[in-house]
Amino acid sequence: MTLNHVRRGNGSPLLLVHGLGAGWQSWSPILDGLAEHREVIAVDLPGFGETPPLAGDVSIATLTDSVVDFIREQDLDGISTVGQSMGGRMVLELARRGVGGDTVALDPGGFWSDREVALFGATLRPSIALVKALRGMLPALLSNPAGRTLLLAQLSARPWALSRETVLNDVRGLADSPSTDAALIALIKGPKQQGAPAGKVPGRVTIGWGRRDLVTVPRQAARATQLFPDAVLHWFEGCGHFPQWDAPHEATRLILDHTD
Repeated sequence: MTLNHVRRGNGSPLLLVHGLGAGWQSWSPILDGLAEHREVIAVDLPGFGETPPLAGDVSIATLTDSVVDFIREQDLDGISTVGQSMGGRMVLELARRGVGGDTVALDPGGFWSDREVALFGATLRPSIALVKALRGMLPALLSNPAGRTLLLAQLSARPWALSRETVLNDVRGLADSPSTDAALIALIKGPKQQGAPAGKVPGRVTIGWGRRDLVTVPRQAARATQLFPDAVLHWFEGCGHFPQWDAPHEATRLILDHTD
């Protein structure tokens, strides 16, 4: 299938891969800043945004296959890739497969222990169920600091300080995307992320992690850098699971400085 996508800006191309949520609009807080310097291509993964779901199995492998196919269809061999959360895991998987160029992975999944992934599922599933139950009330709830704190405490270090416009699309995406549940199951029950030996990735690898991430907790960063020994680790101080929410200027600078 062809992934729905947007292109903005000029310069060397940069591919953005989202996590669970709104699709390409998950990057809205930093998209324009990146597009001032680069041609930014942001995709909707299958079952998110305006791309239809996969016809068969939904797994990290099959979702990543769809991105590989997109890169080939669009003649984007060697493109630098950026992902967050599930998308962060996927761009590291692309690097492991030798696909793309420089890689920036923000708070990637897949590096948890058995106990951590069980806790991830036990906490995120009820959160998504709550968002679905409150679907019609989301604009109002996210318009005030108390509502944002109630709904987003697991995702942001400072949910009360965010604007409704920053978070509404992603929260709606958790409720509405046809593949949210299947992708969540794939993350919980599927295999952990494999690594790549030193010298085997196609470009530079940078892993960014929020010091206050409650979804992919900070101690998982050590496992990620062990599995990807070529990676440089960047800590976002005072930041939760979404650097594009909590530290948009820092996230933009990191991406631009670590990709060509």
